[in-house]
Amino acid sequence: MSNNLSQKIPRWVNVMQAVLVVIMVVQVVEYFFNHDALVAAGITNVEGDANLNFIYEMGARLGVMVIASVYVMITQDPKQYLVVLIMNVAREAQEGIIDPLWPVADAPAPPLVDFLIHVVIVAIEVAALVAVYRIVKGADVDASGSVAVA
Repeated sequence: MSNNLSQKIPRWVNVMQAVLVVIMVVQVVEYFFNHDALVAAGITNVEGDANLNFIYEMGARLGVMVIASVYVMITQDPKQYLVVLIMNVAREAQEGIIDPLWPVADAPAPPLVDFLIHVVIVAIEVAALVAVYRIVKGADVDASGSVAVA
């Protein structure tokens, strides 16, 4: 099946997604292998089954987002890309509320600045979501599975 839409994902969307993948990979590594970074962030207890359960689950969930993100960057399927972009927006929007309310010990910015940074990031992610959504809505798929751009 030929997917003419694969050439239509804007380069800036792929660059944004690549940057997010790098950030998420760093976080996954911290959750699994660098507990000192978690302690520096103010998580005072990274010992014991219950605490490690939460830490490793968070790392695993974020790892799944990395895998999905890399997959859509390779396939360039706009419909699948939408799912990853929705996850990005939801995750970052929640962080935009959570981070300023309960800042980590080594937060790089004061809570208000952190909130504003998240607003900008979410705005960029929403713009990417809208751009890819327009690509999906502008495509007609015939019965054979071929894609034609309207």
